[in-house]
Amino acid sequence: MAELEQHEGEQDLDKKIEETRQRFKNEYLQESAEKYDSRDVDRLQSDDVLVEGYLTWRIYVVDDALKMIDDSFQWRKEFGVNDLSESIIPRWMFETGALYLHGYDKEGNKLFWFKVKLHVKDTKTILDKKKYVAFWLERYAKREPGMPLTVVFDMAESGLSNIDMDFVKYIINCFKVYYPKFLSKMIIVDMPWIMNAAWKIVKSWLGPEAISKLKFASKSEIQSYIDAEYLPPHMGGTDPFKYSYPPLPDDDFQTPICDNGPIVSEDEMESKEGETEGKDNLESSFNSEVAVKPKKVNFVEDSLRSEDNDKGEASGRTKRALKPLTTFKGPLLDVSPAEELSFGSGETEKRSLIILTNVTKNQVAFKVRTTAPEKYRVKPSSSSCEAGASVDIVVSLHGGSQASPQDRFLVMAAEMDNAGSQELAQFWKEVPKAKIMEHRLRCHVLESAKLTMSPLKDSLLETGSSRQQELNTMLMRVMTCNSRLEQKLNTCLWVQKVLIVLVLVLVVLNLQCLYLLGTSQRPS
Repeated sequence: MAELEQHEGEQDLDKKIEETRQRFKNEYLQESAEKYDSRDVDRLQSDDVLVEGYLTWRIYVVDDALKMIDDSFQWRKEFGVNDLSESIIPRWMFETGALYLHGYDKEGNKLFWFKVKLHVKDTKTILDKKKYVAFWLERYAKREPGMPLTVVFDMAESGLSNIDMDFVKYIINCFKVYYPKFLSKMIIVDMPWIMNAAWKIVKSWLGPEAISKLKFASKSEIQSYIDAEYLPPHMGGTDPFKYSYPPLPDDDFQTPICDNGPIVSEDEMESKEGETEGKDNLESSFNSEVAVKPKKVNFVEDSLRSEDNDKGEASGRTKRALKPLTTFKGPLLDVSPAEELSFGSGETEKRSLIILTNVTKNQVAFKVRTTAPEKYRVKPSSSSCEAGASVDIVVSLHGGSQASPQDRFLVMAAEMDNAGSQELAQFWKEVPKAKIMEHRLRCHVLESAKLTMSPLKDSLLETGSSRQQELNTMLMRVMTCNSRLEQKLNTCLWVQKVLIVLVLVLVVLNLQCLYLLGTSQRPS
């Protein structure tokens, strides 16, 4: 029964997607197609996820979704969003560090930081600032499609001179209209009481679909949303990150742990990659009495030579790994899974499989990087794939490590024009960045892993949460008392003003009486 209802729901969604496309074409494109960027229109016709995003954000009301698409597409053309790049935005904007992406919240959503104290209201630069916001959002949308953002307004050391209501309204509209389903939550941290009135206005702009996503937090409450490792020291965190430009801050992807060696930095890994592979070939050559020069790898011969030796081992590894169910269609490689690697606590849930399929006519080199190299083993982490062939990559948790939603993997691939003998490390150093395909994968923690946390950790969490509740209760009481005192103070001030006015009136009346008495006693 449930499966039947789900199937009917999917059919209804497909009908609404098709209706939205057809009506947009008939009612909006025919009248004024020049209002939109043709690339956005083409994407609307081919990307079901994009249309579904607009429909979901407008509770599947097609008329409202069409209005939202119209507003969004006009904005994208006006700001040239499809063509925004680092070179177009003024350099000083990157150098201020008022806006940037860094870290993750507890749900694994990327953090979009807005340092309010660094923002100064200026009508001359407001357009560039708006494009700057669009640049960051579009950059993230392309890198992590479908993943929401958590916006953090850091109000520390800010004042009324830093509040730009027009700019704040623009940021809200970006999530409310221009990027549907993009907002996870909006956290206002350490807000001065003097700005309460301003944020009440902001709250009214969010609308009913996003009002629940607005969170106000003090320094002591922010860790209920973001772990200390991604919070700066002034918020009670331990994150050593300090914004600087260039380059742009990004995920710190590093070389994962190798099965036969310690963790090394990416620079060291690349410098030794060719040497290591050369040594492996040299040992193989001694066994077969064929001399091979070290540091030179023939990928075709190497793959043929190692195929028989590794067949049994690879088969055993992949059998114990979680198989992917979805596929991302890339220009060089098809990557399975498309978005998430799943990990749990069971023996078969500590390994996850990435399948790369070469869809080109040439050999493709690939390498895998991760933001948590100390937690994962990846085999192979760097190799190549023949035209039309597939490669299984086993990602396994190291020791007692636990997967986290904040962990990310980066699959990099580049087409090799010359399939002959070539150093892999040298190839990655020389290949142009524009020719490298990148695809990001996030981690999904299965429920079984969440339920098998140690009793000690559970007790610590319970103790911490109870203390947090007590602290929150105390803070609420203090805030209530402050509010009452503030009301009483305002009443006293009002009474004081009234009394001052009355005293002044009495003084004037007394002076007038004295004047009249003086004039009446004078002899006529």
